[in-house]
Amino acid sequence: MKKPYSNYNKKLKPLARKLRTDGTPGEAVLWKNLLSRKQFYGLQFNRQFPIENYIVDFICRKLKIIIELDGKSHEYKQDKDEKRDKHLAELGFTVIRFSEFEIHNDMNNVIRTLESYLPESMID
Repeated sequence: MKKPYSNYNKKLKPLARKLRTDGTPGEAVLWKNLLSRKQFYGLQFNRQFPIENYIVDFICRKLKIIIELDGKSHEYKQDKDEKRDKHLAELGFTVIRFSEFEIHNDMNNVIRTLESYLPESMID
């Protein structure tokens, strides 16, 4: 079995760094209030992580979970996003998508949704 980070694409690292500093407001909120510093069930998440030809918004390599935030521009990229999600699933990742609106207006539901992907042993 491949290690969770075996698909890391170091060629995309400079772009990933730039995206970390130029992220969306929703990415900043999710990172600061939930995913940084192992705040969410002690899990480590990384931001703007390059996998193969993609840079994912957030990844928990331990659980192979990817979190993507969709803003207005994604309304016109649904086919591309579906293809991307399918490819990432073939690599063994679970992709969870939230809208920017959900992050800003319904964080409790975002948390509940993420919790539903955790192993039962982590929640008990």
